Parts: sequence; structure tokens; C-alpha cells
Amino acid sequence: MDIETYLENGGVLSNPSNVPPRYRAELLKLMATFVDSELAGAAGFADTINAGPGLKERIAAAKIVLEKNSNAEKVLKLMGEFGADEARYVQHHPWSARLPREADIGAQRSEHDMRLALFNYPLEGWADAVTMNLLMGRAVGVQMRDFSSLSYQPLAEVFREAALVEQRHAELAHEGIERLISQGQGGQVEASVAYWMPRVAASFSGASDDKLARLRKHGLRQAAGADERAIWQADMAAELAGLGLKALS
Repeated sequence: MDIETYLENGGVLSNPSNVPPRYRAELLKLMATFVDSELAGAAGFADTINAGPGLKERIAAAKIVLEKNSNAEKVLKLMGEFGADEARYVQHHPWSARLPREADIGAQRSEHDMRLALFNYPLEGWADAVTMNLLMGRAVGVQMRDFSSLSYQPLAEVFREAALVEQRHAELAHEGIERLISQGQGGQVEASVAYWMPRVAASFSGASDDKLARLRKHGLRQAAGADERAIWQADMAAELAGLGLKALS
């Protein structure tokens, strides 16, 4: 049985030496998107640490920055096994670079790296950072259900660990929003929800039917981005309603 047929029948791979070329290209693109998004997300969130209203919030924010960098490091190490220059990779891109707040690039990527489009937008203050972290954390949770079972076993294992970390980040954001609402800042949170909801929604894969079929054959993806987005939107509507907020898309 050849590799392509093996993958199509649910097989898994564990070493760069037996990865076919097209599979390799898609796998590296997936890993680069994750690493770049984690590094850019950590860089943006780092700037908000001292905006935290108390030490508890600042410690939580610093922990999130640390763990996002750690997640990126684990996946970058796998990229290194495929020949990526790990040290140069981290230094090569302007992770803190952001577009103007009013920019609207949809799902377009930066010319510098593979970060998801929303990580090109700046955070404005503590409430904005916590709100984005909740919305994106829940989106990552939905996406990780798929990525945690992909066919490149070493990456699937890292993603399963990262999913638990990202879940905790979203829980910390939920707690942070509860505190903000109790302090009378619900209006600021709702304004941030209105800003970030469409930008997070755009982060769900818009792969064509042909590309999705190919990724499914390779075991690199199962769910369609539109289906995942619908799940996330329903989940967020329920969570935000429980907080007394509106979900806007």
C-alpha cells in the first residue's frame, strides 16, 4: 500500500522521512500558521500585562504570554525536524507589528508571516484584550477538536496538550470579563465583542471544497471551516448571554 492510500484509509505518520511532498507542504503550512499566530498573539498580549488592574490579572496575563510562547516552541521544534531554522524563524518576523485599528483585511494574511488575520489588529486596553482572548480562545477550542486527531502523530500530540492550555486561557478570560462587568465595564466589553466577533469569525478556514477533500484524504483536516464557525457562534452566543452580553457577528 502506498503512502497516499495509507493516509486515505486512516493511517498516521510520525517521521519526516516518510512524508509525501504535497502532505509535507500542507503540514508545514498548518504548523507555520499555528506558530506565527501564537507568537504574534503572545507579543500583542504582552503589551497589555501592565494594563491589568491588579497583580492577579497581571500574573494571569504573563502566564498566558509564557504558555503561548511555549506552545509555539513545541510546534517550531517539529518544524525544525523538517529543516526549518528555529532560531532565525523567531527573530525573522515582526511579531509585534499591527495594522491601524480601523483596518479591515478580512481573512488576508500579513505579508510578513502566516499569522491569522486578526493578529494584525491592535489591542486597546485591558477590557479589549480580555474580550479578544475569550473569543479567540473559544474559537481555538473548536478548531483543536479537529487538529488534535490529525494524521501527523507528533503534531497531534502537541495540539492535544495545547488545547488544554488554550482552554484554560479562555477560562481565565471568562473570569476576567465577569470581574469587568461587576466593576461596571460591561459597555466596554460589549464594544470589544462587536469589534472582535467578525475578525475572529474570519479565522475559520475558508478552504475550497477541493482543498478540503484533499486535506481529508491526508488526514490533516475533517471539519469544514463554515461548520466550525457555526458551532463557535452558537457557543459564544450562549456564553455571552450567560454573562449578560450580546453576541454580535
